[in-house]
Amino acid sequence: MPVTMDSVREALGPAVTVVGVIGSPVAHSLSPLLHASAFSALGLGDEWRSFAFEVLPGSAPGALEAMRRADIRGVSVTMPHKADVVAGVDECSEVARRLGAVNCIVNRDRSLWGTNTDGEGFVSSLRRGAGLDPAGRHCVVVGAGGAARAVVLSLAQAGAAEVAIVNRTPERAFEAAALADPVGVVVPLTDRSVAEAVVGADLVVNATPVGMAGRDGVVDQGPGEWLVPPELLTSGQVAADLVYAPRPTGWLDAAAAGGATVLDGLGMLVHQAAAQLVLWTGEEPPVEAMWRAAEAAGPKEA
Repeated sequence: MPVTMDSVREALGPAVTVVGVIGSPVAHSLSPLLHASAFSALGLGDEWRSFAFEVLPGSAPGALEAMRRADIRGVSVTMPHKADVVAGVDECSEVARRLGAVNCIVNRDRSLWGTNTDGEGFVSSLRRGAGLDPAGRHCVVVGAGGAARAVVLSLAQAGAAEVAIVNRTPERAFEAAALADPVGVVVPLTDRSVAEAVVGADLVVNATPVGMAGRDGVVDQGPGEWLVPPELLTSGQVAADLVYAPRPTGWLDAAAAGGATVLDGLGMLVHQAAAQLVLWTGEEPPVEAMWRAAEAAGPKEA
């Protein structure tokens, strides 16, 4: 029997506060583990529980109704539902509205409020893992998909001096750059323009799935797939990759060989979850305990 919101509520009764993650596939998500480690560190014990709820593509509206019906306090939203949920919640934050994506829902007396903590999680992980504050920095973001857009917006909101977008599709690059207005720019996809942007950057972020374990059946893609050659990065620069399986990616390995400080995507996963826990519990999240749990478990699904 699959785990559903209704079955969990029936089994646990009304006294237990329930949260979780919705997505497809979702069985191997790290989110319940991160939540459980936080609950334990906060002394919430069995009063709070977290579950992975398999919600098939196109079925997000039914999941939101189940949240209300079963009084689920909150859920993390992962693929493929982030865009669909925007129209299904009762209200959403300005960040979620601008991104067109929700990764966190809070149930407030059966009124559902959605937001997006991906960008916030990235900036927090950047500060913790690389010691870099984006304020006043020149940044390059490779990619223009959902994760890239969250990073672009968060860097601009954190005070970056420039957020330059490198992407194969110009239209999507300009859409992403608009999120960082007035500091967002698009880098022409020529070797010279890309090299100039990267050499002058404090931070370069790979926000594409290139290098992700299991992508198209390939563990890691090589230089032919990379829009930004990692050998352009040197000492004094930070190279970040939103991919966290494998750890590190080949792109990060090559950037590290040139002297760059490198940061993989596990920190973003931990910190975006921590930001969600604040919204659900009202408590300061035990980030270090969540980090230890994530490191011990090894990379899995988001």
